Amino acid sequence: MKILSRVLFRLPIHLYKIGLGPLLGPRFLMLGHTGRVSGLTRHAVIEVVERDRDLGSYTVCSGFGAGSQWYRNITENPDVAIQVGWKVMPALAVPLPPEEGAEIMRDYAAKHPTVARWLMRMIGVEADGTPEGYRRAGLALPFVKLVVK
Repeated sequence: MKILSRVLFRLPIHLYKIGLGPLLGPRFLMLGHTGRVSGLTRHAVIEVVERDRDLGSYTVCSGFGAGSQWYRNITENPDVAIQVGWKVMPALAVPLPPEEGAEIMRDYAAKHPTVARWLMRMIGVEADGTPEGYRRAGLALPFVKLVVK
């Protein structure tokens, strides 16, 4: 079962690599980051939680916490590349303060209540379904703003 889960989680990366990533839509991006130990380029496909067209930034969340490999890598080396649709852009990864992430999570849950409930169950974070509950849950999750250079 663990192998199947790994294959399913990595499937979107393979879709991007063969040119089909844009089929996932604008709510996802592929993050290219440098491995903090290996120095090799690594990839993760992440849901876009919020997009700011004026600033040219995308906010994402490490649903599995600060221990996620991609999150640990970007905190070590914040120079990243993102692919949104067919467009690849250099970006700077800026971790957000917990309070800001909490507000983003509350707003996300209001816009996408079904997905928010499902995500909370999937990652094992407790949220009671209220805006305040999602805000509290957001305090436990690291959010990152990817600012296009």
